[in-house]
Amino acid sequence: MPLRSVKTNIVQSIRAFRVQDLQEAAQALGHHFLYANLAQAQSKQDILDKIAQEFTFPAQASKNFDALYDGMTDPLHKSGPQPGFIVVLEHIPAHAKFDKEAREQLLDIFREAADYWSDRKVPFRCFYSFSVARAPSGERAAAEIEGLEGLEEGEKMPTDKLVDVSPLALRMSSPFNAGYWLTAA
Repeated sequence: MPLRSVKTNIVQSIRAFRVQDLQEAAQALGHHFLYANLAQAQSKQDILDKIAQEFTFPAQASKNFDALYDGMTDPLHKSGPQPGFIVVLEHIPAHAKFDKEAREQLLDIFREAADYWSDRKVPFRCFYSFSVARAPSGERAAAEIEGLEGLEEGEKMPTDKLVDVSPLALRMSSPFNAGYWLTAA
């Protein structure tokens, strides 16, 4: 069971878990599995719409963060006993239109939902990953970088491509991962 070492009510980075493994764990535990791939979202409203659509929430859950929270809590609780939830938010955007503050607000909604379900003794685990901008590669990169001088305000920079940050890369790049740095020496 891949979740035996994970608290029952938590919001955390997906890290070493694979979505397929989390889905199988949800099925084995009899929990609801909610998944949203947010890679194409560009704004807060896009994210709210995508989550409501993927989680099959009513349209009003996509109005704002408070409505999203409400959609994940009271109506579900009032609909009958809940076995538990495993939620995956993949590729949360990390760009100017959805900055760090907006990402934290989104994750806070899921933290509050985890607290809500914890009070009711229902497991609620939420896993997330971020997407980040990366520079283009090869000859195209050189051509695009040379053309940067003429960019008007609002034009896309060559870093507008999204790529998932793999858990291994994050662990290897962390200065706090002493095990990696000691074995790399």
